[in-house]
Amino acid sequence: MRVLTRAEEQVMQHLWDVEKGFVKDILERFIEPKPAYNTVSTIIRILVQKGFVDYKAYGKTYEYYPIIDRDAYKSFYLKRFITGYFEGSFSSLVSFFAKDENMDVKEIDQLMKIVKKDID
Repeated sequence: MRVLTRAEEQVMQHLWDVEKGFVKDILERFIEPKPAYNTVSTIIRILVQKGFVDYKAYGKTYEYYPIIDRDAYKSFYLKRFITGYFEGSFSSLVSFFAKDENMDVKEIDQLMKIVKKDID
């Protein structure tokens, strides 16, 4: 699996939300100012090439749908992030947030319970 660019990720988020749709359906989900139709269409074609999206053709019109699950991508991205910035250590990630005071003790405790549940 490959990391998505910011623009690709925005399109994927909307496609995951609609589950399947045409370019116009994805474009409708963007807030103003919306990107151009051709921009979204190009990004979707790139996502097809990257193996994230497939399509069903209706003549010259294409209905797109994700073939990579949102949770699978989240897991891939988070593991890559933790490996790249925290030497693969989840506890280093938690420690970073605790030291930065963005997490209180209750949040850290909840996070550790979730991780322990997933490990068991």
